[in-house]
Amino acid sequence: MVVIIASAGWLFDCMDQRIFALARQPAMREILGKGATDAAVTDMVGLATTVMLIGWATGGIIFGTMSDRLGRVKTMAVTLLVYSGFTGLSGIANSIPEFMVYRFLVGLGVGGMFGAATTLVAESVPASIRAVALGSLQALSAIGNIIGSLVSTQVQPGKADFLLGMSGWRILFFVGILPSILVVPMLFTLREPEKWKESRRRAESGAEKAGSIPELFRHPVWRRNVLVGVGLGLAGMAGLWGVGFFSPELISIALKGAPQQVVDTVRGYGLAMQDVGAFLGMIVFTAVATRFGRKPAFLVGFIACLAVTIYVFNNLRTGTDAYWMLPLMGFAQLSVFGGYAIYFPELFPTRLRGTGVGFCYNTVRYLAAGFPPMLGYFNRQLIASGAAEPFRTAATILSFIFVLGLVALIWAPETKGKPLPED
Repeated sequence: MVVIIASAGWLFDCMDQRIFALARQPAMREILGKGATDAAVTDMVGLATTVMLIGWATGGIIFGTMSDRLGRVKTMAVTLLVYSGFTGLSGIANSIPEFMVYRFLVGLGVGGMFGAATTLVAESVPASIRAVALGSLQALSAIGNIIGSLVSTQVQPGKADFLLGMSGWRILFFVGILPSILVVPMLFTLREPEKWKESRRRAESGAEKAGSIPELFRHPVWRRNVLVGVGLGLAGMAGLWGVGFFSPELISIALKGAPQQVVDTVRGYGLAMQDVGAFLGMIVFTAVATRFGRKPAFLVGFIACLAVTIYVFNNLRTGTDAYWMLPLMGFAQLSVFGGYAIYFPELFPTRLRGTGVGFCYNTVRYLAAGFPPMLGYFNRQLIASGAAEPFRTAATILSFIFVLGLVALIWAPETKGKPLPED
């Protein structure tokens, strides 16, 4: 039950993320007005993504420490209400500042859910199935992405008058409110794990300090693990949000001149296929990490990320291409995210686990937040220089961030077969 409900919380979190990825371009185009240039729309799309990532990073810090101090279950419930509520409010935005505020607040909730859910599962299941349970939690998040993509094929975000005079992207954001009903079984079914309760008793007696970021950096082992986690997290996060999640824009470029309905359909189904690949990638990563170890799985994963991303962004030309290339990219890029769910909780003691996971998985978004506007900047510079395919070239340049993950593995400890660490 813990795995199911925690997975559902993260699944719907990812559904709301996918709704944003599909709705952001038509939203920015409508809010900016008919006279907005394609470059201006791309810039605002990048800015909106950056704002959400900054909120995500901030939420990871706030709710990561909250989960160590107040509990995993309570934190999950709060983050669920935050991300679903403000996703819905994004649908009523009528100005750029208003939209940006809502996206920042959505990011707060999104950032808090992952750390609370993974630490709850890691501390609740037997050690023998911990990797499988955590890998499954992350893999099921792809189902949330698929749901978001499929909903967008029916509630087409680019349609100007979809329902009651409102554009499709507004209705799509309203759909994002629905996951809030999960808070009922979450609060009435789940219990805090015994490991956390014992850690809380020690913290209350003054024997140890829980939920403290400075504590992560005082101990040499936890400090090394934080730096390794940040390197691994930044590589995957920047590559995904700065390049991989711009596949809707890549499809728009590939199908330029086609009717908007065709573009929306290919984007919806293409991203659903990308998410099917993501699901399979995380399942395969889990199997490899369980059988051979965490480090070998990350090594193969980051090499695949680099090679496949560059190939897709330089060769996707038709709707048919989208249906077989995007699954390959989803498989590669999201495989390492399965590793984050498995590996990060294994790097820190119970009193710092939520804080450590939140720091590694979410704080890197402050740095990753610079990659979407960087893509727009490179795109503009390449347009000015007369480059033939500026967007594709800009994405290729940024793809080399995946190399950072390979470098971080040099100092990464292998945790396969070891118990969760304690002081």
